[in-house]
Amino acid sequence: QHYFIQSNLRMSRGRSNLDSKRVSSELFTLTYGCMVAQLLKDYDNPYEVNKQLDKMGYNIGVRLIEDFLAHSPSTKRCTQLEEAADVIAKQGFRMFLGTVPEIKNWSDAKDEFSIILTENPLAEFVELPPTCTDSLWYSNIICGVLRGALEMIQMEVKVWFLQDTLRGSETTILEDSLPAGED
Repeated sequence: QHYFIQSNLRMSRGRSNLDSKRVSSELFTLTYGCMVAQLLKDYDNPYEVNKQLDKMGYNIGVRLIEDFLAHSPSTKRCTQLEEAADVIAKQGFRMFLGTVPEIKNWSDAKDEFSIILTENPLAEFVELPPTCTDSLWYSNIICGVLRGALEMIQMEVKVWFLQDTLRGSETTILEDSLPAGED
């Protein structure tokens, strides 16, 4: 099957009515979708695709933290997971995904929390194939990005999806925690 993207854009020297950030985010979303589709073809196993997306995300997160810190010179070093969660939500997600999630459901020990995305820009324009609705975490790359970025600031965490709008939930929720014994 071939898919074509039709565009009604015209080139001119005058002012553009296009929002370049919007066009850029939509291009990223479509490109990400093509990558996930290709991974599904290559691996033919949604569980393996989840692993690959996490691995890719981790490698991105390891490098992305440098860009984030370079563009956020006023950000202070986070020593607690609670501080890191606040920075991730209010600055990181906004800077790289154009959305600000809520941080909720803190454990009593403050070592586990939920990231609640009412809008997941990666899931725009997406409908999962029926064979993947119970097994593929389409945006699993985000888990790897968070894990990689936090590891670079000496916070080893586990990140996983609890629910996803692509699986019929109202919101997308990721869970983030420090492994037992970590502070």
